[in-house]
Amino acid sequence: MNSEDLFDHIFMSENRCARNLYLIVTWYQGNGYRDGFEEGTRQGMLDGQKHGASHGAKVSTEVSFYRGFALTWKCLLQDTANAKSRKQVKAVESLIGLVEQFGYDNAMSTSLLDEIQKIRTKFRQVCSLLSVPTDFHDYVNGSSGMSF
Repeated sequence: MNSEDLFDHIFMSENRCARNLYLIVTWYQGNGYRDGFEEGTRQGMLDGQKHGASHGAKVSTEVSFYRGFALTWKCLLQDTANAKSRKQVKAVESLIGLVEQFGYDNAMSTSLLDEIQKIRTKFRQVCSLLSVPTDFHDYVNGSSGMSF
């Protein structure tokens, strides 16, 4: 080995270290990105399932409330014979029909949002015909003044 090669080796060592460091960092960044992507995808799937399940439970509870509401009013109105009550019964039966046609089993349906909107609109119409308020949050959440 001559002296010129020795000086070249010393002189170029900084470049070799920088190149090796670049390769190491690039490798770790690539692996970090891949690992982060995989973990993010897994966590996103879990969060999406929880979020979807909570919305599904809310919609199911909401539609069940409308069904119970409509069936109760149908029972209350069935023995009345005036024209106003016949119109009310017809609207209540229409609400029951919409609720019974609601597709619980097909959560991926694109018309699910349209169906629930139709049910909500019919519910508001029935409440208007019956002269009852459409806001039942106080009744659904329970009474905070009661203690047992």
